[in-house]
Amino acid sequence: MAHFLDEGIALRAIRLGETDRIVTFLTKENGKVRAVAKGVRRPKNRIGSRVEPLSHVTMMCWRGRGDLDTVSQVELLESFREIRADLDRMGPALTILEMVDQFALERHPSHELFTMLLGALRSLEGRHSATILGAFAFKLLALEGVGPITLECASCGSSERLVAFDLGIGGLLCVNCRRGQSVSPEVVEYLQRLANGGLASLLEEPASSAASAFEHLGLTSIEHHLGHRLRSTHTGPIGTGGY
Repeated sequence: MAHFLDEGIALRAIRLGETDRIVTFLTKENGKVRAVAKGVRRPKNRIGSRVEPLSHVTMMCWRGRGDLDTVSQVELLESFREIRADLDRMGPALTILEMVDQFALERHPSHELFTMLLGALRSLEGRHSATILGAFAFKLLALEGVGPITLECASCGSSERLVAFDLGIGGLLCVNCRRGQSVSPEVVEYLQRLANGGLASLLEEPASSAASAFEHLGLTSIEHHLGHRLRSTHTGPIGTGGY
């Protein structure tokens, strides 16, 4: 069996038997990888904490014959301790992991997705941002080629009086074409700032009703594209034995 060395971020982990876990990683060079981490649930196992969701690691894996590889070595690069200690940051972080897991393809590398995920986690590690989850959702859709139309009406092309957002058409609508859900001028501004490369300033926005509406719109857009609800936003905190 061939082995490979890669850099990865643990997206989720599920129990396998009495002592093992199957860990899903987004890797830099191999895309999404599912690998068995043997013995990690034993007391005092050296690598157990290194393969928990959120962990940024370098790892060596043996390539499996099917869709499961086997982790042989893991070195921790970043644990994101501040995120783990703060529920206000942990919730968005786990939802980001779930979204990436839903969109990433097994063994199909996407350096841009890996960089985007790592950047989002590092941003959350530095501070809690009220807009990071919504921004990540819309950036992820744009990376998939289905980002919303936000600089003009998605129906008639007008840039004036954008007042609604339609999930089906995928963008903002003007007052004459309005359908779907109403959006405030502040949410329209957030969407347009993001489209114009203003992510850094957007992440500095304080918590507000507009930030909450922006996040909700991003998550519902993701769910509309996937065709199902995100588990992490409807079932509370994610444990390593679940998602």
